[in-house]
Amino acid sequence: MTPQRRKNFERLLNPRQIAFIGGKDASIAINEARRRGYQGQIWAVNPKRPQLAGVGCYQTPEELPEVPDAVFLAIPAAGVIAMVKRLNRLGVGGLVCYAAGFKEIGGDGVRAEAALRQAAGEMMLIGPNCYGLINYIDNVALWPFAHGGTAAKRGAAIVTQSGMISSDITMNQRSVPLSYMISTGNQAVVTTADLIELLTEKAGVQAIGLHLEGVQDIASFQQAALKALDRNIPIVALKTGSSAIGSALTISHTGALSGTNEFYQALFERTGVIRVNTLIEMLETLKYICLAGMPAGHRIAGFTCSGGGSTMLADYAATIGLDLPQFDRSSSSTLAALLPDTAHVSNPLDYTTKIWGEAALTGPVFEAALATADVDAAIFLQDYPPAHLDDGKKSYQNDAQAFATAITARAIPAAICATLPENMDADSRAFLIAQGVAPMQGIEEALKAIHAAGRWRLAQARIASSRPAPLLSLPPIMAATSCHEGIGKAWLYGSEVAVPKGACGGAADVPDLAAEIGFPVALKMLSSALPHKTEAGAVMLNLTDRDAVIAAVAEIQTAVSRYDSSAVSTLFLVEAMAAPPLAELIVGIRRDAQFGLVLTLGSGGVLVELVGDSQTLLLPCTLGDLIAALSKLKVARLLNGFRGRPKADLACLAHSLLALTAFVQARADRFVEIEINPLFLYPDDVLAVDVLLQVSAEP
Repeated sequence: MTPQRRKNFERLLNPRQIAFIGGKDASIAINEARRRGYQGQIWAVNPKRPQLAGVGCYQTPEELPEVPDAVFLAIPAAGVIAMVKRLNRLGVGGLVCYAAGFKEIGGDGVRAEAALRQAAGEMMLIGPNCYGLINYIDNVALWPFAHGGTAAKRGAAIVTQSGMISSDITMNQRSVPLSYMISTGNQAVVTTADLIELLTEKAGVQAIGLHLEGVQDIASFQQAALKALDRNIPIVALKTGSSAIGSALTISHTGALSGTNEFYQALFERTGVIRVNTLIEMLETLKYICLAGMPAGHRIAGFTCSGGGSTMLADYAATIGLDLPQFDRSSSSTLAALLPDTAHVSNPLDYTTKIWGEAALTGPVFEAALATADVDAAIFLQDYPPAHLDDGKKSYQNDAQAFATAITARAIPAAICATLPENMDADSRAFLIAQGVAPMQGIEEALKAIHAAGRWRLAQARIASSRPAPLLSLPPIMAATSCHEGIGKAWLYGSEVAVPKGACGGAADVPDLAAEIGFPVALKMLSSALPHKTEAGAVMLNLTDRDAVIAAVAEIQTAVSRYDSSAVSTLFLVEAMAAPPLAELIVGIRRDAQFGLVLTLGSGGVLVELVGDSQTLLLPCTLGDLIAALSKLKVARLLNGFRGRPKADLACLAHSLLALTAFVQARADRFVEIEINPLFLYPDDVLAVDVLLQVSAEP
């Protein structure tokens, strides 16, 4: 982002003048600027109309009284590039390009978008194929449809690739405080990463919400996301869509275990981005962050006046990993004295309907519970009646106010949550916000928000202590070639990952080689056409003498001929049998055009794809990253002394994996993919039993 573009972003975001260029769509945008309360100068440009939305038209932008800070451009795609060149020559700060018909249509549209990018120069161009932007703090709108959202001095900045999703968010009935809304469209000039970087510098931005279909520059996204983390601005991302892994990677098991979705998950975990699965979850999480704050951990106190609500809260909290610490004996006695005889002291605490609505009775309960509970956040379930049943609303508000008062003394994030999302009207939400409490809608979304916010704090501390290195920028590789296992194991020499003692030779040499290595041995036919030898019958194990080896050679040749006659080879690998391991791991490192080098770890062996137990990391990674990834695998139970077995040194195993990643990174110019399956794990060592390697096919 150049200094001039930064200045132009400020002009676009809070312009003194806006020129609306176009016809009907420009007229609507003028009315939306008025709806927003824009107080600056509005100009209209159209050579064929006398006025737009009551604003007299200039025939050309060159006739305007001054150079506008911002332009809303809503003309057909065919005229966009020439108009953008003219606006650039005038010195316009930035523009929203509403027109479609560029990269999204392919072919000529791709070339047109490249020309548009060049025409924009240093202007801040949002789009094309986008809705534009809304500045809720300063009441500015460059927006082509009716929109909602109330003016706020602080709140969430939303950046979406979809125009309709951004429009839907502006009309949400959830009281999410919004500071900025930007629909990016094709991102010809300004990318999501650019906007994250710029928005983190705005005082009114408490959090950033992202809707992503994809990220153009992963390295830039990482840099921007880490900047947001440094500035205490959480990012909440909804990633939609997926793409296929390149065909060169389809022969590996890790290609099935880890695809683009997992790569994005690894990127988000690497940078502290909170990932959500639905738009509702994104909005509720942003609302919680902006209105309640960030809990220091995952211990919560829950309150209800319903046994059913208490059970639902407890069940889902346990499902997602929130802790509900129970009261000690002294605290339980204090609470029991304040509660009706029918109440049971626990967390969540059901204080029962007997004292519901009587702040003089519920207030002391909230205060006593929160004074003694060791928690990071609190949640209170409370569904509000609709307008025609509002006779009892005062009772609800009494308890809400008592809860808010008790929370103030503890200074921890607090939420009041409607069990059914629709059971919290706008007035009730406003009332709770005024009390300093987040009005949450839906138990699952509320608890997920609390959990995500707590995880963000922990991620922030983790990343601060071990800063992720910049991602690798790799030169393109046009074609890949598969190597047989003997070459793959030879390639590993010097990587600190050991391979079994072995040798390669022809069928006639194998018995002598086996005798030199020492029985028992394993025998494998070597061919680049046999990436998975077991299913082809190309492997024989536990051969105990020369005669067994000779018989195995013939048996393998017959089996492979039946499986695929073109894969038959005269070359064999004979190896010493490895000792039984504590556990088996699959390790894959592969090259991706977007993400660079990607590491996948999983439970290994023949059931790898059936079990589907894996973790994905982007490289470079740290020793701590690897230890954490190993600890999350199901196979980790086998490494921790399961049923009296020896315990493995996870740090030692992780060090071997870290050395492997460094080894691959040093050879990244020609590297495509390596998969080790299985990697035998011992208490303080590893052994690569089978290796699949792909490298550049270039000479």
